[in-house]
Amino acid sequence: METPSRVEVTEEAAVLLRKLRGSHGPLMFHQSGGCCDGSSPMCYPAGEFKVGGQDVLLQELIVAGISEPIGFWMSASQFEYWKHTHLTVDVVNGRGGGFSIESPEGKRFLIRSRLFTDQEWAILENAPIATGA
Repeated sequence: METPSRVEVTEEAAVLLRKLRGSHGPLMFHQSGGCCDGSSPMCYPAGEFKVGGQDVLLQELIVAGISEPIGFWMSASQFEYWKHTHLTVDVVNGRGGGFSIESPEGKRFLIRSRLFTDQEWAILENAPIATGA
């Protein structure tokens, strides 16, 4: 079995990401954890959010119609909590985090999740993880 993905996007999220890419250039996600907006994935122009040495790169997302991958970063403490979980970036109507670039569109990104299967986790458990260090 090949290495399972840690993160994917719904088609609705991909549509919004293509629009945001057209307006803002290359993109990235960061999920910091904590309360309020920190528990939602925040979308930024790539490089606008300074990734810390302890941040974990979960995956470089490939989205059809976008020429470069979109990095999905998470704080180390959040990763410890979510590492057993497959994440799906989705989008719903409503106002999200004030710093996330989809907010003016009247949309907000959110995470849907499921636990990895035993087979997926057996592959991922010891897989190397990139950090911002």
